[in-house]
Amino acid sequence: MVHQYKLNGYNIVIDVYSGSIHVVDDVAYDVIAEYEGKTREQIVEKLMPVHGKNGVTEKDILMCIDDVETLKNDERLFTEDIFADKASKLKNNSNTVKALCLHVAHTCNLNCSYCFASQGKYQGERGLMSFEVGKRALDFLIENSGTRRNLEVDFFGGEPLMNWDVVKKLVKYAREVEKDAGKNFRFTLTTNGVLVDDEVIDFCNQEMHNVVLSLDGRKEVHDRFRVDYAGNGSYDKIVPKFKHFVERRGDKNYYMRGTYTHFNPDFTNDIFHMADLGFKELSMEPVVCAPDDPSALTEEDITKVFEQYEILAKEMIRRYQNGNGFTFYHYMIDLQNGPCIYKRLSGCGSGTEYLAVTPWGDLYPCHQFVGDEEYLMGNIYDGVTNTEMREKFRKCNIYSRPDCADCWAKLYCSGGCAANAYHATGDITGIYEPGCRLFRKRIECAIMMQIANADFDNHQNA
Repeated sequence: MVHQYKLNGYNIVIDVYSGSIHVVDDVAYDVIAEYEGKTREQIVEKLMPVHGKNGVTEKDILMCIDDVETLKNDERLFTEDIFADKASKLKNNSNTVKALCLHVAHTCNLNCSYCFASQGKYQGERGLMSFEVGKRALDFLIENSGTRRNLEVDFFGGEPLMNWDVVKKLVKYAREVEKDAGKNFRFTLTTNGVLVDDEVIDFCNQEMHNVVLSLDGRKEVHDRFRVDYAGNGSYDKIVPKFKHFVERRGDKNYYMRGTYTHFNPDFTNDIFHMADLGFKELSMEPVVCAPDDPSALTEEDITKVFEQYEILAKEMIRRYQNGNGFTFYHYMIDLQNGPCIYKRLSGCGSGTEYLAVTPWGDLYPCHQFVGDEEYLMGNIYDGVTNTEMREKFRKCNIYSRPDCADCWAKLYCSGGCAANAYHATGDITGIYEPGCRLFRKRIECAIMMQIANADFDNHQNA
C-alpha cells in the first residue's frame, strides 16, 4: 500500500508496510501513481502529454519507471503486508501490567462543561483515594509487572492536587520499595494549576518524570470553559503559576495540554499564544463529547481544522529555522527508530498493560472507561476478574478493526483510541471517524515538517 500527497511544495510518497518515505519530483510522483495496473508503455502514453511540454522525454519516464521498479524490488515501494498474521499473537501470552492511571481524586475545583469526566465525578460520587488504596495499587502493579523494570504511574483526577498529601505519601512509598522489587517508578501528574505552589513545584521537579499542565490557550478561549464553580475563569490565576513551574523545571519533561472545540477551530492561535508565553512543549486535543453537544466539532469546523494543522506546521518550520522552535505533541514522529512493530499493531495497551484505578480500587481499561460498569475489570485486591473483557482488549489491534484495512495511516495510529471508538460506535473495534481524519492530516503535516527541517539542517551543514 502506498499513500501520496503534496504539501508545502513537497511531493511525498509513503510506503505503508516498509515505512519508507520518499520525496520525489513531479514525474516520479505521477509514475508511482500509475505504476500498479499499467504497462510501461501505458504509463508513458499517459504521462507524456502532461510532462512532455516541460521537456521531459519518453526516455526520462522509462528511466523513472526503472527507478520505481528498483525501489519495489528493494522492498521500499509497494511492499506486501507481512504483519497481518502476527497481530493476533503479540499479546497472547502476557498479563503483564506496566502502567496505572491512579485516580487519586474524583473531584475537581473547576467546573469545565466539556469535561469527559463530568467535573471529575465520572458519572458517580465524588471521592478521594486513601493512602491504603493507593499503596495497594502500587503493590498490585509490582506484583503484575513480571520482569518489566520501568513502571509508569499517572496521578490523575479530577484534580489530583486536591489529594496532594496522598500523592506525596504514595511517591515516598514507591521509592522505599522499588529497589528491593527491582523496579523503577516513573510518575506523571496532570493538573489544572489552581493549587500549584512552590511546594508542589519543588516536589514535582524532584519526583515527577513528567507533568501535564492544562491550558486551553488565549484568555478568552481558556476562560470560556475552564471556570470555577462561581463561573470565574482560571487563566489569570494559573498562567503565572505555570510560567514559574516551567522556569523552575529546567530540562525535565512537561507539556501544556489544551482542548479545542467548536468555539475555537482556529486553535493554532492558542498554540502560538502559549509558545509566545514561553511554553515550548505543547499539545492541543480535539474535544471529546456527544455530537449534539454545543462544543462538538462540526463538519465545517473540521475543514477549518485541516487548514489550521497546515498553518501550524508551516509556522513551526519557520520558528525552527529562526531558532525559536517549539514541540507539538501530535507532530512528534520518529522516522528512523520507532515505535516498534508491537506498538504499531496493538496500540496503547489499555485493558491489558495499562489500567485505571478508581479511588476505591476498581480497575478499568483506561481513564475514559471509568464509571461504565460494563467495563469494570476487577479490583486491586482480587486482580482482573473480568478476563473476558481483558481478552477483548487483548485482541484489539489494527487487524481487528475492519475500517482500518485500507487506511494508509494505520501503522502510525495503531488503530486509534479504543475509548473514542466505543463512544462513537459502541464497539472498541470500531473507529471514531472524525478522529481518524484529523489523525491522518496530522501525520501528513508531521512527516512534511521532518522533511523540511532535514532540508534546512542539511543546507546549514553543507
